Amino acid sequence: MSWFKRDSHQIVTDRTKTVRTEGLWTKCGNCGTAIFKADLDTNLQVCPKCGRHFRFDALARIENLLEPGYELVDLNLRSTDPLKFTDLKPYKRRLEEAQKKTGLNDAIVNAVGHIGPHPAILSVMEYSFIGGSMGAVVGETIARAVDRAHDTRTPLIVVAASGGARMMEGIASLMQLAKISAALARLADAQVPFISVLTDPTTGGVTASFAMLGDLNIAEPGALIGFAGPRVIEQTIRQKLPEGFQRSEFLLEHGFLDAIVERKNLKSYLANTLAWFGQASIR
Repeated sequence: MSWFKRDSHQIVTDRTKTVRTEGLWTKCGNCGTAIFKADLDTNLQVCPKCGRHFRFDALARIENLLEPGYELVDLNLRSTDPLKFTDLKPYKRRLEEAQKKTGLNDAIVNAVGHIGPHPAILSVMEYSFIGGSMGAVVGETIARAVDRAHDTRTPLIVVAASGGARMMEGIASLMQLAKISAALARLADAQVPFISVLTDPTTGGVTASFAMLGDLNIAEPGALIGFAGPRVIEQTIRQKLPEGFQRSEFLLEHGFLDAIVERKNLKSYLANTLAWFGQASIR
């Protein structure tokens, strides 16, 4: 016999008052730490324990690097479907979903503003838009940033985050490699600085073109940088690759990068670099 019992069965217990934590936390893929998403946002999407740099969206990066009052430009370009590409999902639908998800027309955003007191033109890639792949719109947008830097003699900074050329646009995508590289050659002839910032990941045709053509090539810690991915290389050569192969630290050690800069220090690093370039041009 129980000591307590409920005489009235009309009393209803409220079982809806539960604490919902879904979506509030994320797990670091490097150290396994559970991180409160608000803390991750405050820390510029960097794990506070191990320093792993999560991917950072383009608009947030521009906001972090440029002084208030900057201007977003070249926003009116949209990709078409020249090949009527259909695989598991039609390309048009992929574009619509990516545009809805990111609020962007394509995987790139151009901005004009200042880093500290120094004028700068930024072209920042958005990995969440079809893997940051480079199609005709991405190529044209970067080319416009290069032309603007050339015409105004303003330093150019391109932040890469891409899986490479966009296969759904075929040869139109591959043409962007030569188009941007030729524009950067004109910029170099005009002696206007170009700084390339490589983030995780920077691969394929982006690496094979503008990402490695900077007067200064810098990267975030732990970024995957290469042409083909390490798994593809291992399957091709049938050998195990060295530890950390194609990561920022490996590339810096082997002379492919000039520096590795943590995200929290990137703005001040770029400001100092632009100041140095300004003094060098005066001489």
